[in-house]
Amino acid sequence: MPAPVDLYDSAYGNYATDIYRQVRVATYGEDLGQTSWVTNEESHAIPQALELTPDSRVLEIGCGSGRYALQIAAIIGCTIVGVDINEAGIRNANSLACARNLSSRVSFQQCDVAKALPFPNTDFDAIFANDVLCHIPGRPALLREIFRVLKPRGRLLFSDALIIGGAVTHQEIATRSSIGYYTFAPPGHNECLIEKAGFCLLEAMDTTASAAAIAERWREARNQRREPLISMEGLTTFEGLQQFLACVSTLSSERRLLRYLYLAQKPD
Repeated sequence: MPAPVDLYDSAYGNYATDIYRQVRVATYGEDLGQTSWVTNEESHAIPQALELTPDSRVLEIGCGSGRYALQIAAIIGCTIVGVDINEAGIRNANSLACARNLSSRVSFQQCDVAKALPFPNTDFDAIFANDVLCHIPGRPALLREIFRVLKPRGRLLFSDALIIGGAVTHQEIATRSSIGYYTFAPPGHNECLIEKAGFCLLEAMDTTASAAAIAERWREARNQRREPLISMEGLTTFEGLQQFLACVSTLSSERRLLRYLYLAQKPD
């Protein structure tokens, strides 16, 4: 079975290096500090889907290095709080906020969202999480917490790339899970949890093809920069991440694992 592989400490700890920037640009076409399966088109559509305005107070769960939240705040003019469990990501995010003079409107804090969210009731107008909830134990409890901290008519958007669409071997599951905790879900599971938490589901969009394409571009971008990445990550981590990305590409392109984007709203 594959050994555990470090993706996030490497990605966030080496965020500012040119080689990691090159990989992100080659993978996504635009550098937003990404470590997800979100296309540029999806990134640009999120503020509209959430109906963000300059008066919106927004929570990003799994903010990583913080650059995407900062871009939204700069474009929309809203206030954003980002939370992530990764210390290096939060440190980088707050440094970026300070460097861009956005600390008055954007803040980041280390937080384990598998526990109660450290915010009062009805604190946010919108919440989003890009490819994060599959990492969180106790997803029903987290959705209830999200419901609690959202204002009435507030919107939630999240994606899940671990919807089972076909037969997956135990070796493939181990490789796909090598970078951390994951929950694999059957079709319809998230829709059921969303409704049980009290939300109205507005849309469930199949974005599996995008995940397959991003995984393959990411793997190839890293392979083209093999030697400098090995010098930074070590051979074991480099090869482990390449195997992980190849597995994502295969399972997604063959639609044995699906990615869905969910948009929901808290009722009045």
